[in-house]
Amino acid sequence: MHALSVDLAERSYPVLVGPGARHEVARFVPSTAKAAVIVTQQSIKDAGWVDDIDPGVPFEVCLLPDGERGKTLATIEVLTRFFAGAGLSRADVVVAVGGGIVTDVAGFAAATYHRGTAYLNVATSLLAQVDAAIGGKTGVNLPEGKNLVGAFWQPDAVLCDTETLSTLPPREWACGRGEIAKYAFLGDAPTADQPIEEQVARCAGIKAAVVAEDEREGGRRAILNYGHTLGHALEGAGQADHPDWDLRHGEAVAIGVLFAALLAQRLGRISEERVAEHRRIIASFDLPTDLPAGATAAELVDFMGRDKKAQQDLTFVLDGPNGVEAVRGVATADVVATLAAMGARA
Repeated sequence: MHALSVDLAERSYPVLVGPGARHEVARFVPSTAKAAVIVTQQSIKDAGWVDDIDPGVPFEVCLLPDGERGKTLATIEVLTRFFAGAGLSRADVVVAVGGGIVTDVAGFAAATYHRGTAYLNVATSLLAQVDAAIGGKTGVNLPEGKNLVGAFWQPDAVLCDTETLSTLPPREWACGRGEIAKYAFLGDAPTADQPIEEQVARCAGIKAAVVAEDEREGGRRAILNYGHTLGHALEGAGQADHPDWDLRHGEAVAIGVLFAALLAQRLGRISEERVAEHRRIIASFDLPTDLPAGATAAELVDFMGRDKKAQQDLTFVLDGPNGVEAVRGVATADVVATLAAMGARA
């Protein structure tokens, strides 16, 4: 078992990575807790990953809808009303068991219920284990864009149980691999041929270090969004107008990482050889790099302008001579030209 830590002074917490990590939940339930609510999805329950989780206190189980359709403000109302109906107090605990959607939604509900209730993440998907479950960023989508409503609310522990990956569908593997490919440009990241437990632990370690340095994304933490500006735009446009695109988060991020590399090259920040390295690493994780058919530069620029990093401008996380960093005020013409080079229509 790999034992890591997100070091945030009195709010520091452990991250455990390895087979059977879900059995450690009771160790991290607050001593004040007299009850718990386990938040999960039917698919996770059907796979058996909830059956043997014991928080050490009486608990009820609340099921979220599968997919992005459950990541809404309406779901937060349903979830917090379930907490109230279960008699959950501020001293009790929420246990999120699932992938990034479950940890995002359950964490946001915990952050707002009684103005802050403790929660633990049991991450069952590759995406959640390498990224979404760590760092305390919680939230839901709006029709206008991804993750536009949320809160920073750190969990009491994150348990990344690599046993649960055995039932992960192939497309969900791609979802996580997109984030792993991103980490290749942020630190001592794993390679595609390493054991999955090592891949998870090394990515989690990179994220934990960045979060410890910049908890609320005031500076360095923005690098964790490498590839996400276009990635979120593709997801937002897909949900709004292009359901046929059927892009998973990690697939959209992979396309976004290549876009970021091409944009950085256009701006003179990196060489053609560095772009080729991006292509090679993305391909090693068997991820897409092409924009979906029918994508237009105008709609993608519109969605990118709503990105959380933006401050009435177009802001991107880009590679460069000093490594990956946030770059503000990128000209729309350069963005449009880069999208066009990737096949976007005008």
